[in-house]
Amino acid sequence: MPDNITVAGVSVDTRHWIGGRRVASAGTFTDHSPIDGAALGEIARGGPAEAEAAVAAAREAFPAWAATSRAQRARILHRIADGVEKRIEELAIVETTDNGALLRSHRRGVMPRVAHNFRFFADWLLRLDHEDFETRGHTNHVSWDPAGPCVLITPWNAPLMLATWKVAPALAAGDTVVLKPAEWSPLTASLLADIAAEAGLPAGVLNVVQGYGSEIGDALTSHPDVRRISFTGSVPTARRIAASAAANLTPLSLELGGKSPLLVFADADLDLAVDLAVEQYDNAGQVCLAATRLLVEEPVVEEFTRRFVAKASALRQGDPRDEGTDIGPTIHPRQLEKIDGFVQRALAAGARAVIGGHRKGGQYYAPTLLTDVAQDSEIVQEEVFGPVLTLQTFTGEDEAVTLADDTRFGLAATVATGDRERAERVTARLVAGTVWVNCFFVRDLQAPFGGSRQSGVGREGGTWSFDFYCDLKNTVTAPKGWDQDHG
Repeated sequence: MPDNITVAGVSVDTRHWIGGRRVASAGTFTDHSPIDGAALGEIARGGPAEAEAAVAAAREAFPAWAATSRAQRARILHRIADGVEKRIEELAIVETTDNGALLRSHRRGVMPRVAHNFRFFADWLLRLDHEDFETRGHTNHVSWDPAGPCVLITPWNAPLMLATWKVAPALAAGDTVVLKPAEWSPLTASLLADIAAEAGLPAGVLNVVQGYGSEIGDALTSHPDVRRISFTGSVPTARRIAASAAANLTPLSLELGGKSPLLVFADADLDLAVDLAVEQYDNAGQVCLAATRLLVEEPVVEEFTRRFVAKASALRQGDPRDEGTDIGPTIHPRQLEKIDGFVQRALAAGARAVIGGHRKGGQYYAPTLLTDVAQDSEIVQEEVFGPVLTLQTFTGEDEAVTLADDTRFGLAATVATGDRERAERVTARLVAGTVWVNCFFVRDLQAPFGGSRQSGVGREGGTWSFDFYCDLKNTVTAPKGWDQDHG
């Protein structure tokens, strides 16, 4: 197979990146664009051999990288950010072609955020510290020691941004990395390897291996030399990873699915609430944090629905490369089938489609709002991961919180209200890793990020990332006992 493919004029190497060099595989898989289904090219399909080689490279590179000063690691991360910024247009068009998200979003928000991920953790590393404290005259000093090789497994819905949420803090912490991108959107991970190498990241510190889930994933997550595993994706896959990692007791960070609620109280600014609700169609609804369950207080449900339908119906769906497009395609024919299956089963069970409820040709699914749904129904309880929202009503805070918390998930929640005290009461009762009040998707990397219940294990962001990617050590020193001849 050819070593490179050209995507929208950008050359992308389709081989793995292991130990500072490109490595081919005997087998390949075909990468398709969700925009029109066109084949983009053949990608190296890794397996246990490539997994072993990548972990070995990370293990070999670890001692020198761990011993590299914080200042030098930070400088390299900033150079990686520089490289991202120089190639924003290339990264944006490749990722849009590969996963179908809006080009305008990649240009203006996503790729700049990728660069910010590296800059943030580089800067945070330099001020990472813990004040010494004393215990009966003994001094306690806490340090963050690099843990070792890390396996990072990332999803297809925001490939590069979600990868660098993990890669950046792991590298900053002094760990080495094996990155396994999703097989439905692998291309920008390969470009990241090029950028990191150009920035002077030593060979073996970042390795990128491609392939189908269990074919290569099991070999990575069960490897005894892996010291950390971070995964973003589905609950079933997380269970498999946890079982694989259990034999070695490898620490896990899992950011999983969601079925988040948007609570709209009668005292809310309805225009704001409608804007927040329609925003949940972003990236064709393929966002784990999306508030897909609209819970609206009964006195305002009719007006809310009227305004929602007007605004949602004006969304323009089509080619994500066009500046005027609001919603692009779903990622893959299998995902489209899954989405439509959820909707058709809900309609057969008595749900009503206020808007949408059908395919639109190709891999496009109409923005959908379903009402007349039961709380215990599949469409309310299970993650669809598509442009599908449900609408339910409530009377009062108690019922709102009861409905909001009545799933197995707990990733996020959004509250729309004009009453600050109500907001404080309700958010205190919601089970969620992140709660937004009168806003959505505002994320500061200083804040902890993760889910409750089956939405995840652990938190990352700011110091929490370093707590995960490092082995924390407490050194306790006695006030006496030194050899006085040596000071």
